[in-house]
Amino acid sequence: MKKNISPYISIIAVLAIFASGCTKERALMPDPVSDIEGNSYKTVKIGSQVWMAENLKTSKFNDGTEIPLIKDSEAWQELNTPGFCIYDNDSRKYKELYGALYNGYSIATGRLCPSGWHVPSRDEFRKLREFTGDTVTGGGKLKEQGTDHWLTPNRGADNSSGFKALPSGIRYFEGSFMSVLCFTSFWSSTESVKDEAWYMSLYFGDAAVNLSSISKKQGFSVRCVKE
Repeated sequence: MKKNISPYISIIAVLAIFASGCTKERALMPDPVSDIEGNSYKTVKIGSQVWMAENLKTSKFNDGTEIPLIKDSEAWQELNTPGFCIYDNDSRKYKELYGALYNGYSIATGRLCPSGWHVPSRDEFRKLREFTGDTVTGGGKLKEQGTDHWLTPNRGADNSSGFKALPSGIRYFEGSFMSVLCFTSFWSSTESVKDEAWYMSLYFGDAAVNLSSISKKQGFSVRCVKE
């Protein structure tokens, strides 16, 4: 005679499977991290690396020292010490979503990210790029999908990595703001030559992951990686 399987056992089995799936999902979404000002950032595990899934927005180094806020274009151009700004000097419109833009001299202090985190090196960006596949299509896995923030066509974007890069724009060395909605760049901690450093960039018109070097006078976004 066939034995009837208790409905309770069936329910428990289903819940166990569900819990297992949730555990795997949580493994890809580590706990948030907060900076010294109390700003909280979502994080994501990509391969063996744990990244912030949002752009840094702190106005203080991790020792509590204020980072100079530079609004004036001429002052930005002449700066060869740490400084930061908000795109178009409009905190209400841009800070919460896109974070802050920092010059390369801020990165060079080694005190920008929360304790236990750091600005990624060029090699760490290369490792991220390798995990996404290749230089031509890997950027699509890093960009937020759709056109809520990116301009059309936001080519190849599916955010399958969870990195959720947004088009936060940049501040050029002479102080002008450009390219919000279509371009973003992230500083690395690796210098190339004197007063220049490496960075990673993404663009709405293709799915590439670009690594290059440029003057530290530029204002770029920052994503911290866990140590």
